[in-house]
Amino acid sequence: MKAWSYPVVRRLGALSLCLARAAVGSAPAEQRQPANQIMNDTDPLSSFRVIEFRRYTINEGERENFIRYFETYFPEAFEQLGALALGQFRERGNASGFVWLRGFHTRFDRPIVNGAFYFGPLWREHSLKMNSLMKDSDNVLLLRPLAPDTEVTVLPAVDPVTETNGVMGIAVAQILSLKNQPDEALSAKLRRTFSSYRMPGVREAGILVTLDAPNNFPQLPVRNDGPFLVWLGILRDEEILKRSFTAVAQRVGDTLASEKLLRDTPELLILEPTPRSRLRWFPAWQQ
Repeated sequence: MKAWSYPVVRRLGALSLCLARAAVGSAPAEQRQPANQIMNDTDPLSSFRVIEFRRYTINEGERENFIRYFETYFPEAFEQLGALALGQFRERGNASGFVWLRGFHTRFDRPIVNGAFYFGPLWREHSLKMNSLMKDSDNVLLLRPLAPDTEVTVLPAVDPVTETNGVMGIAVAQILSLKNQPDEALSAKLRRTFSSYRMPGVREAGILVTLDAPNNFPQLPVRNDGPFLVWLGILRDEEILKRSFTAVAQRVGDTLASEKLLRDTPELLILEPTPRSRLRWFPAWQQ
């Protein structure tokens, strides 16, 4: 994929609370509620219309330690503030790759929640440890659902009693660099193309596109080389991935490229859910 540019920023652990307040200053007055009010105003487990698709490079040999720290401290913290860790994954084929999705109900919630978290006590306590394990955390796509019914699937938290054998399934993310931000006609065309993924053992988990809006929490950089579209799916097992899905994903990418809709070669991420990832093959689904 092509290189991207972003502003140089300091690590958040050293920033002051006044920056958090400044980050939300551009929000309308009715959106300037404290983070703990967001949970009262919306359904906490639905309608996440702003997504950070975060791809981290972890220091060599430290990914499992990073995952353990992340899952021990952070999912409940985001949920308490009105955001959600929708899923977190090991990137297959990249021993240092860690991917996770953070969802916000609206773009105005993003600076409020991020300000409360990154200038709050939990991050102050653990930021030095977490930052010491990461080589890069700035490869971030800021996205929205392509349509109201393509929001990221929100699954229940992993049940520590009934899911004692760990999470199941494989996640996939097909990242497409579009030439143009999708209008209604292009959105419909893309959705028709993605219908080829409807097969046994595959669940669509979201179709997302670049959010065409300024980064309203600049302390966390996001990529500005879009637009991008991300198709998310959950596969039941390795057999589905190898027997059918990979070939179909190749055809989808080739089709869109042949129609001159893409700026670059599609990227297909194979993602292995971590022990507490909400996005996984859900046990209650029909096999």
